[in-house]
Amino acid sequence: MAKKPLLIGITGGSGSGKTTVSQALITRLNANRPILLQQDVYYRDQSDKPMEERVKTNYDHPDSIETERFVADLEKLLERQPVDIPVYDYAQHTRSKETVHIEPADVIIVDGVLLFNDARVRNLLDLKVYVDTDDDIRFIRRLQRDTNERGRTVDGVIEQYLATVKPMHNQFVEPTKRYADIIIPEGGENFVAIDMLMNQAIAMVIKEEAE
Repeated sequence: MAKKPLLIGITGGSGSGKTTVSQALITRLNANRPILLQQDVYYRDQSDKPMEERVKTNYDHPDSIETERFVADLEKLLERQPVDIPVYDYAQHTRSKETVHIEPADVIIVDGVLLFNDARVRNLLDLKVYVDTDDDIRFIRRLQRDTNERGRTVDGVIEQYLATVKPMHNQFVEPTKRYADIIIPEGGENFVAIDMLMNQAIAMVIKEEAE
């Protein structure tokens, strides 16, 4: 019987550096051919709503995520079954009709702002990592990302940050830090902490292979 894959969860506020940490971990564990699954592709489909209603969506509230499908896909991957994950179109504020086929792997890395918010997800994770970065730095990174990559305006990003991102972070993200096994201060710039994470992940992989 094949060994259960190692599932590592990485969370933190928007713009904290989660993806940087995830990519560093993928590079270090390259020999194990890890896969990265991002929680935000599981934002709920809104194709039945008019655009003026879609743009008002609070993407930083747990209800914006189709957690049932996210959990189901994680469980399939842990059972070494392939999955077809959604693709989210941020410019249109809804899901694309496309999907991405993902094959199972020995190491699965998942990241997302609301990753530790739901106990069903937390209970599946073998290692929980919280990336902790100053609010000002996170906002600047979000502003650059949303204007350059997601077709948003500067005013729109600022309005969304003040209306939902910051209050939702304080309510739903920051409190989940207590669930973390490892906390990385200063995000992707903390190379010492990232190296410690790498060593822990490698040790867990080696242990799984030896058992």
